[in-house]
Amino acid sequence: MKVDFLNLNKLNKPYLESFSNSLNELVLDGYFIKGENVNSFEKEFSEYCNTKYCIGVANGLDALSLIFKAYIELKKLKKGDEIIVPANTYIASLLAVSFNDLKPILVEPGSDYLIDPDEVIKKITPRTKGIMVVHLYGQTCNMDAITGIANKNQLLVIEDCAQSHGAKYKNIKCGGLGDAAGFSFYPGKNLGALGDGGSVTTNDKLLADTIRAISNYGSEVKYKNIFKGVNSRLDEIQASFLLHKLKNLDVDNNRRNEIALTYLERIKNPKINLPTVNIDCSQVWHLFVLKTKKRDLLQSYLMDNGIQTVIHYPIPPHQQQAYKELKDESYPFTEEIHNEVISIPISPVHTNQEIDFVINILNKF
Repeated sequence: MKVDFLNLNKLNKPYLESFSNSLNELVLDGYFIKGENVNSFEKEFSEYCNTKYCIGVANGLDALSLIFKAYIELKKLKKGDEIIVPANTYIASLLAVSFNDLKPILVEPGSDYLIDPDEVIKKITPRTKGIMVVHLYGQTCNMDAITGIANKNQLLVIEDCAQSHGAKYKNIKCGGLGDAAGFSFYPGKNLGALGDGGSVTTNDKLLADTIRAISNYGSEVKYKNIFKGVNSRLDEIQASFLLHKLKNLDVDNNRRNEIALTYLERIKNPKINLPTVNIDCSQVWHLFVLKTKKRDLLQSYLMDNGIQTVIHYPIPPHQQQAYKELKDESYPFTEEIHNEVISIPISPVHTNQEIDFVINILNKF
């Protein structure tokens, strides 16, 4: 048997007819930027996240970067301010901070691989102005603790929700757990477009209006530019596709949860550590991440048995050439995670037979 890590063909095939119909309508309509599909998606996704506002943008990195850029325009941040960021994350989380001439301050994760509130407290200085939480792998962070720290120290809380569409913390959906949140709709996400796309969600009208203007060349009214903006807009084609897929997001997430529970119950191998499950979080299992000191050997073994895997991520941000200024900093647990984790197949289109096969092979390792 061959088990793909993620088969986008199977994932999108059920929508083929509706995608084709939407595309035909768009071509005939001839309105491709900032039209009714984007308006509808922003409305429906904000309702889904239980937030007042959603702004569609070009991609997930832009979503995060625009939040910081808007806060600078609103004088809530200034260049050189420090933003606390988890060391265990994808580099995009740091890039959004750096692009705005803010300084990322890295902190180690806890046993759940998510930002550790105790470590956050240790890194707060008079220059600290915000905390970025990354709901990694589909699990929300400890938001009670983070929000308590932020309130006590008058800090902004920005959510990186690139991997957590639909995840909840104590029955509150991510995207509305902080001051603002950035989402990615990269094709492999739980809610994925057929290309790049992203959005910002928030309950702050002034912030939403500012982001909307900055993302449109800094303009609220055509040819009148109030900010030095950028061109970062969700296009009509991707918005129309996302509208179709949003209707099934909860169904897809439920299937991911079924697979994850099966893995947790039936993978029994002392050489393999399973993910930690937080009872306060309703996970959406964007990834199912194992940890083992024999990671490379396990990956080769699974490949030899027809099971495709991915490593999220092989090199932590502070060891990347792009952040050579951080090369002398040490984050031992983050480095251990990046040396030992491996993601196994989990998606709404994986069959029970495929999941049984993966479990049997893992238990024989």
